[in-house]
Amino acid sequence: MQNTKSPDFVIPLVTVILLIIGVVMVHSASTVLSEEHFHDAFYYFKRQLMWASLGLISMYVMSRVDYRLFARYAPHLMLMCLLFLGLVLIPHVGQVRGGSRAWLGIGTFGIQPSEFAKFGLLIFLSWFLSREPDRMRSFRKGMVPPLGVMALVIGLIMLEPDLGQSAVIAGATMIVIFVAGAQVKHLVAMAAVGLLAFAALIAAAPYRLARVLSFLDPWKYPDTIGYHIIMSLIALGQGALIGVGLGHSTQKHLYLPEPQTDFIFAILSEELGLIGGAVVVLLFTVLIWRGLRAAMRAPDRFGSYLATGLTGVIAVQVFINIGVVTGLMPVTGITLPFLSYGGSSLTLMLTAVGILMNISRYAHY
Repeated sequence: MQNTKSPDFVIPLVTVILLIIGVVMVHSASTVLSEEHFHDAFYYFKRQLMWASLGLISMYVMSRVDYRLFARYAPHLMLMCLLFLGLVLIPHVGQVRGGSRAWLGIGTFGIQPSEFAKFGLLIFLSWFLSREPDRMRSFRKGMVPPLGVMALVIGLIMLEPDLGQSAVIAGATMIVIFVAGAQVKHLVAMAAVGLLAFAALIAAAPYRLARVLSFLDPWKYPDTIGYHIIMSLIALGQGALIGVGLGHSTQKHLYLPEPQTDFIFAILSEELGLIGGAVVVLLFTVLIWRGLRAAMRAPDRFGSYLATGLTGVIAVQVFINIGVVTGLMPVTGITLPFLSYGGSSLTLMLTAVGILMNISRYAHY
């Protein structure tokens, strides 16, 4: 197999455009909050710029590293991810932020092991499923092992707890298993079991049940569990077609909580309107298309499954985040790739794009 002269240029081009929009919107959405908490209107902007720079470096490096190298160390990477997921649950080792013990680090700097586990699991599954393609004909040999590993990862993440990351991992895993040749009846059965499991998890925790109730009728709980969704919908409504103008959001003035993270699409739509939001959705659509294109043209099954999984993570997170912001899904705490403020999530998403670029180098036309 010979490298193409260069990777698919559309993938990094669209990614960098989204990243630039994200850095600008993080600054615009966070100025009031930054001034209020840190007496520095550029606090979040400077940190986002730092993480974006590190992520771009990682993206470039990964675009030059042969993706097949990951197959060689897939089991080791999976074991490391499980180790870190276990460490984060130990008191005084894992940090509690936003009600979840999901971080490892010192002070304000930290990493989120669940983000690493998300991509570590995809690498492991791609390696495992590509070794014996015929195993997918058997439910016991083809479905049980990958689903067992996925259940272990999700189980550890739910102990943090983090339902949003678990949903993304479950969605991306099912996409990879489907592409690997799983029978539809097996997928339907597992999807039904998964939905029942998520329903049980929601019913078991009062705050999760409250999120579902607020999703069904947020106006019934305007001062409590429905507040986030109502403020988000107000932002979308105020944006109308062309928006109120960059930097002129009303909702970022401490009305919409954490506007620079999970609800950044609401601020973007308020300031840039329906047109701005549609442009962002179009850019994500192009990126997902090119990712799937790289998967279909990959020279081996490992590359195809890995590209599918990485693209699937982006697609599932975009779907969930925008679904939450527009009131179509319950609040889950999922960031919008490349746009939301964040360290681990942004850096690893850009790293994933670098791997996609590398896979596209080996494309068969």
